[in-house]
Amino acid sequence: MKKMTILTLGAALIAVPALAAPGGERNMGDADGNGVLTRAEAQSAAAKMFAKLDVNKDGKLDAADRAARQSAMQAKRFASLDANSDGSISKAEWDQHNADREAKRAEWKEKRSAASKEAGEGKNAMRGMRGKRGGHHGMRGHQGMMMKADTNGDKAISQAEFEAAALARFDRLDTNKDGQVTAEERQAQRAAWKAKRGQRGAPASE
Repeated sequence: MKKMTILTLGAALIAVPALAAPGGERNMGDADGNGVLTRAEAQSAAAKMFAKLDVNKDGKLDAADRAARQSAMQAKRFASLDANSDGSISKAEWDQHNADREAKRAEWKEKRSAASKEAGEGKNAMRGMRGKRGGHHGMRGHQGMMMKADTNGDKAISQAEFEAAALARFDRLDTNKDGQVTAEERQAQRAAWKAKRGQRGAPASE
């Protein structure tokens, strides 16, 4: 449970300073929508994210918050299955849920296939992208990030620790140290990450 909590919070922390081009879907934290993330905006976004994750409002993020979120998700899932709200799930409701899920999955696959064709990418390219985005490397990165955020080692993340970690990430992204992160700086970081991943995956020279 504690490991999953750290991974979940790590993903949330990474999302705090996310920035895309103006109008992009990932302009999280860019309060004025100008395509530039300031340090103040990053801190504000971190504070809002912390408040959302701190389910029991005890001022820290720990296994209790993870358990509360899981419980809420389970209740929501049950409610979605219990179509007539009678407190139980019949076979008909279960079958309907499966049918709806399969329909959504088929629609998603169709959209993904169409997008791949437009981008000139084949199935092999899609598999490669999935492999790079997920897996154990990303999980270890999230875990390591949150272990660093937990500076006092109490297995919980205070708001001060959460915001400090988010601002440390902002400072790494702000390569020219002008107090703001632009889309260009984000793109440069992505390029550096890709190059680093490529070096790790390259076969060793004899």
